[in-house]
Amino acid sequence: QVQLVESGGGLVQPGGSLRLSCAASGKIFSISVMGWYRQAPGKERELVATITSAGSLNYADSVKGRFTISRDNAKNTVYLQMNSLKPEDTAVYYCSATVVVPIPLRGNYWGQGTQVTVSS
Repeated sequence: QVQLVESGGGLVQPGGSLRLSCAASGKIFSISVMGWYRQAPGKERELVATITSAGSLNYADSVKGRFTISRDNAKNTVYLQMNSLKPEDTAVYYCSATVVVPIPLRGNYWGQGTQVTVSS
């Protein structure tokens, strides 16, 4: 089966940086889209950023210019570099991956989430 394992969350002061990583494991040959979403207490889960296998990027307006998403296709891993963090970035961050090949594993998968807290 497919598992997504996130790492890199934690507590950081406003203006600081964190780097999240998410590795997909399993007999995966192709992932079309990988991305990051977040959910703050009392709010709905929202898109942070996505990246396709070809490198096309999409960011939420609230993180443009501060966050950078990247991926290593050979390792089925996606990263999120977060700079100039603000208290409003505090949330549980979830990794997502859309598996294309093999067909029996085709579908969208989620990680377990990693907490990011921005506070002085």
